[in-house]
Amino acid sequence: MKVSHESEFAALVPILPIFLSYMLSFVYLGIYWNNHHHLFYASEKLAGNILWTNLHVLFWLSFVPFTTGWMGENHFDTAPVALYGFNLLMAGIAYNILTKALLSHHTEDSILSLALRNDVKGRLSMLFYLIAIPITFWSSWAAMAIFALVAIMWLFPDQRIVKQIISR
Repeated sequence: MKVSHESEFAALVPILPIFLSYMLSFVYLGIYWNNHHHLFYASEKLAGNILWTNLHVLFWLSFVPFTTGWMGENHFDTAPVALYGFNLLMAGIAYNILTKALLSHHTEDSILSLALRNDVKGRLSMLFYLIAIPITFWSSWAAMAIFALVAIMWLFPDQRIVKQIISR
């Protein structure tokens, strides 16, 4: 975000879309960071394919600053919002691939396997992204509302891994 050279609050109005897109992306990155931390904390085994799938997640998350900036600078126009949604979808898919790779190296009674058995929020997130991306071409604000809804849904902590760790 570029700082305004004017000192009145009204000077901040033009950068409001940039601030809002930054705020949403910050929340998303925080959600990924927290869930990633729990995921690896509960992991008992690591392997080369897990490290590569982890890099795949980081690859898609590394685009978030670009898609965030383009969306904010263009005041939530259709193409930037659609690309932002695609970025979220691909990061979600990559995270799902990472969890599958981790699970392939764990027994069915491991903390990770028991915790990730039923990933309703993960599947709903993918579905919402798939719905929001085409909706962008009708209303970018409606798509943004869906992206915000997914973020809000994940703000409620996912306690599956924590519950498994505590129960041991």
